[in-house]
Amino acid sequence: MKMQEEEYEKTELTMSAAEANVKALVFMLPILVLYVVPYALLWPEQFNMGAVEAFIGEHGSKTLFYPFLMMLVFVLGAVVHELLHGLTWAAFCKRGVKSIKYGVHWSYLTPYCHCQEMLPLRPYILGGIMPGLMMGLLPALAGLALGNMLLFLFGLFFSIAASGDLLVLWMLRHTKSTDRVQDHPEKIGCYLYRKV
Repeated sequence: MKMQEEEYEKTELTMSAAEANVKALVFMLPILVLYVVPYALLWPEQFNMGAVEAFIGEHGSKTLFYPFLMMLVFVLGAVVHELLHGLTWAAFCKRGVKSIKYGVHWSYLTPYCHCQEMLPLRPYILGGIMPGLMMGLLPALAGLALGNMLLFLFGLFFSIAASGDLLVLWMLRHTKSTDRVQDHPEKIGCYLYRKV
């Protein structure tokens, strides 16, 4: 459905990638507190030198390769993160995956997913939260319930990685359910369309 420009008021809600990286830091501290404090209270025995020594003793020299494994998980996780945005939004696009564009802002080492179609507010928000939910919150909760530190740290890391997404959703906090949203093609954020 093609919108008549005069029926909608268009507002730009954006910031540069550099500005977004700085502002996303505001979301990191609450995420750390909300995740780590309950884990430390439920599983205090995992936070002592004996637990660290036991982990190293159990895994031995393999622990030397963990930094490389973490880098691999980070790179692959960034790809999956953006795919989750794109596939969720594509489910609501008339042209499906043809409306989704992926890339990297190399100057900031920031991968991105851009939806080229205008979406109703709720599907846009769903696509925005999907990576943080699937790769962050759910694994962290599972790790918390099971006392599995690696699963918990995976979820914590990818929750923090979703800080930029939370920032964009925070920018939409004053929207109405009838508003429509379109990703900005170059900046972090979107155009908001509101019926006048």
